[in-house]
Amino acid sequence: MKPLTTGQVVLRIAVIISAAESLIMLALGAIPHEASTYAEAVMDTASLVTLSIPAIYWWVIRPFVRAREEALAQIRYLAHIDPLTQLANRRLMLEHLEKAIARIARHKMIGALLLLDLDRFKPINDTYGHDAGDASLVEIAGRMQSVTRSEDVVARLGGDEFLVLISDLDLDERVAREKALRVANNLIELAAEPFDFHEKTLQVGASVGIRLLGTANVDPEVAISEADSAMYRAKQAGRGCAVLFEKQVDKSYRSCAPPGPTATPKLGI
Repeated sequence: MKPLTTGQVVLRIAVIISAAESLIMLALGAIPHEASTYAEAVMDTASLVTLSIPAIYWWVIRPFVRAREEALAQIRYLAHIDPLTQLANRRLMLEHLEKAIARIARHKMIGALLLLDLDRFKPINDTYGHDAGDASLVEIAGRMQSVTRSEDVVARLGGDEFLVLISDLDLDERVAREKALRVANNLIELAAEPFDFHEKTLQVGASVGIRLLGTANVDPEVAISEADSAMYRAKQAGRGCAVLFEKQVDKSYRSCAPPGPTATPKLGI
């Protein structure tokens, strides 16, 4: 609904008041009475208020309020959603991540933040243009949404980077680590599947950094930064790898998906 312009508001109020006053004058002229001029003016004013206020509310105020609420809702939506992929953006992910960290600490559950960066994305952009690059991002976003659970959060961090927030892997850290690596490898396999674009077959890959979320509090920005650090180590290890962030590099856990396209996996943690 488009908001009313100033001219439309003035015109509608004028029409309402004119119509109401015309009805009142016709009624006063048709009904015999011996009221004084003062009494007639009071009756006229009271009738005008009684008739015009509901009409002004329904025809002027209510449409204005609805249009304003819709505009505010649209602004809130645009502020939290990536316009290309329709995934959550960084701002919304930070909000979800902050709540998830608090919930994980409260329930003693271990979750994970996965940062996925596409491999071979720049050559597609350079060779086939930005439309092909955008199509790749939309395709990967759709695939990630199709295999994640409703309680998980998928976001586009920016460029060709995506985030997946899983807030309930397991109570045991070892099991949670294994599940997180399995989810990461499933995402890597999923990203490696080729797709068609304007009679061309395109294929990207993915490297994933994993930051486990446990009972210790961590700043959401720090968690993203540490997942990003693990992702860069996955890049260094070779394409199609997932690395779990550890404070000590020699204790890191790495897993690499087999190269080439595979059947569409389910995350199934």
